[in-house]
Amino acid sequence: MKIIRDFQFVDEADRGASAAIGNFDGVHRGHQFVIDIARTKAADLGAPLGVMTFEPHPRQYFAPKAPDFRLMNAEARANRLEWLGVEKLYEMTFNDTLSALTPEDFARRVLVEGLGLRHVVVGQDFHFGKGRAGDVETLVALGAEMGFGVTVADLLRDSEVEISSTAIRDALTEGRPRDAARMLGHWHRIDGVVIRGDQRGRDLGYPTANMSIAGLHPPKFGVYAVKVDVLTGPHKGEYGGAASIGVRPMFGENQPNIESYVFDFKGDLYGAHLSVALVAYLRPEDKFDSLEALITQMDADCAAARDILGEL
Repeated sequence: MKIIRDFQFVDEADRGASAAIGNFDGVHRGHQFVIDIARTKAADLGAPLGVMTFEPHPRQYFAPKAPDFRLMNAEARANRLEWLGVEKLYEMTFNDTLSALTPEDFARRVLVEGLGLRHVVVGQDFHFGKGRAGDVETLVALGAEMGFGVTVADLLRDSEVEISSTAIRDALTEGRPRDAARMLGHWHRIDGVVIRGDQRGRDLGYPTANMSIAGLHPPKFGVYAVKVDVLTGPHKGEYGGAASIGVRPMFGENQPNIESYVFDFKGDLYGAHLSVALVAYLRPEDKFDSLEALITQMDADCAAARDILGEL
């Protein structure tokens, strides 16, 4: 998959796609439905399959001090889209210039002149252009005028519940990763680079891979059974594990992060890119009376996680 971040200087080989357009936070089943329509149109047209999205997320751009809400960072989203077979990821830089374009200017300058898109697919709630002035009816009319096809996809529902990033965030907030996974169509994952921590886990006999969750919607703090994919480095592969998400109350006040203990692993993961999938919520974060009590609980957590992962 190739990532294109500028609509003004685009190689001819990267033009002419059938592209799904949206923020695609989480790349949930509703997003996948939209992408699959674009995939069908791409096959009909003999065009590459593309996705257009925006970085930073427009909500982050307009309200940078708002609470963290994203289900995925840009890296995780790109990994998932590549896994889905997307060939061209148009990750447009959302800035003053792009946000000031009228719907007509966005269609002409970005979709037609810049990227030469042959067909676009959007959800029913799609808005675009300055002040969100354009909607799906606007896009259909502009497509007819400017020569690109438009398909508006229905919202996807599951047992009469609309699948949305908001509903997935609610499930994660409440410690229901399996419900989130049902709406996502995959495990909710936290992707990132392993950073150096305080190495307390190593002293306790449980060395962990620490990753930041800054900018992401925080799942319910606590301990989870997880699947860990090591994406880079000499230890690439799939592993089981147990992870703690939170502020580590045993050791004072700390920034929230995720610390993953990888089962049956020996090696150095510092600097490696990991993708940690939340499978089951085991228990809340807690402050124990002693390190011995903490270690006893960690033993139990790992045993429970192994049992759960063994049933998958």
